Amino acid sequence: MNELVIEGRAVRITNPEKILWPLLGIRKIDYIQKLIELAPYILPHSRDRLLTAIRYPDGVDGKSFYQKNTPGYAPEWVERADWNGNSYTLLNSLAVLIWMGNQAALEFHTAFNLCNNEGNPTSLVFDLDPSEGQGFEDVAEAALLIHETLVSLNINSYIKTSGATGLQIYIPVGARYDYDTARRVNTFFGSYFSSKYPERITIERMVRNRGRKLYFDYLQMWCGKTITMAYSPRAVQTANVSAPVAWEELKAGIKPEDFTLLNIKERLDKKGDLFQPLLDPKHIQNLDEFIKHIEKM
Repeated sequence: MNELVIEGRAVRITNPEKILWPLLGIRKIDYIQKLIELAPYILPHSRDRLLTAIRYPDGVDGKSFYQKNTPGYAPEWVERADWNGNSYTLLNSLAVLIWMGNQAALEFHTAFNLCNNEGNPTSLVFDLDPSEGQGFEDVAEAALLIHETLVSLNINSYIKTSGATGLQIYIPVGARYDYDTARRVNTFFGSYFSSKYPERITIERMVRNRGRKLYFDYLQMWCGKTITMAYSPRAVQTANVSAPVAWEELKAGIKPEDFTLLNIKERLDKKGDLFQPLLDPKHIQNLDEFIKHIEKM
């Protein structure tokens, strides 16, 4: 057993040689080192958001479980926030991040709102998922069509890979609108794009009825639900990371497996945090007039 002193907190590291990603030979101690490198990018996006972690005690090839409640054995310095009967962990510090890494939390999913403002999401999010028979190129093609429309409406948006097979588009609104209003906007866009591109995009909830169309998930963004956060690893064999990308990169043909635990730090050193605008109030979008317009329709 090893122990790291992080920010004055003693964090025990158990089974440091345990293999978490067998294909790449990534051990728990390697994973923890990667989390330390990524912490300056992860923590600003996770701060004060209810966290749901997915833990893989025996690595990505083993069984997993979701953890919403902070376990009773957690150190007293692990920040928590109570909501809807659960005591959620707040991923607000490097010490907590490393503690979570030692628990073999390989994915971090966070709420759409800050815990001190549960009524208002900080961004509108379009979650784009491929249907059976579709590849990532189909998701990218649909995302670019959506982006084209948003640009025509003077709405700035930012995109990231889910780290798995999908893409997620973010429109920063700075908790300006409640969930009901945000849902109306997402519903409008989902209906609009599925009508404009009926052979490519669907809002059909039943998987078996989607055919080979991209699913525009307008329902995921809701109070109490979560989404894979920026820079979260994913429990896939190639150790992908949910990576913010530039629209030009998407057009050029990137793939989710281009961004992994093994290379994401090098990318961040070169390009910085492409999701940093989501943290900057000057990038908040005012959609008041647009919302008034769609509510009259």
